Amino acid sequence: MLSGAAHRGVPRSPTPLRAAILLMTVSLFGCDHATKLAAESSLSGGRTVNVVNGLLELRYTANDDTAFSLLHNFGIARTPSLLIAASVVALLGVVAAWITARKRASRTQHIGFGLVLAGALGNVVDRVVRGYVVDFIHITRWPVFNVADIAVVAGVLLLVMAALGKREATPIGSGKLRR
Repeated sequence: MLSGAAHRGVPRSPTPLRAAILLMTVSLFGCDHATKLAAESSLSGGRTVNVVNGLLELRYTANDDTAFSLLHNFGIARTPSLLIAASVVALLGVVAAWITARKRASRTQHIGFGLVLAGALGNVVDRVVRGYVVDFIHITRWPVFNVADIAVVAGVLLLVMAALGKREATPIGSGKLRR
């Protein structure tokens, strides 16, 4: 028997998994911004902190480009409005993909989407509020990045692994997924 609220079309309360993913997403967004504020206040002015000598350092960078300086490398002018528009479109794409996949997505995929959303939202807010993204983690021979970037990469990796796992679980020629 359905409860009165569910019967009237009122959505049920979120499952523990949904609540945990929402908490993870909000927490990562908050962690990203807290670390960016700390980096800005502690490292601006050119100060660097060696964490692992010759491998890992903390260094403040105002990133007015995309990941891996793609716009600069392709000779495209970096205007704040272009970067904000592209960031918002990417963020909306993540949300749309998650909404589209929500009923058939695995736990791993939901966690992956939550990570990507947290990271994308963290960097979009930076672009809108500051006009650039604060980066501060530098590993030798790698561009400077931040917590949001780590969340996006981890989320994309989870989504890819989940997609490959589903493909491997499909019997050849069956057209159906095994559970």
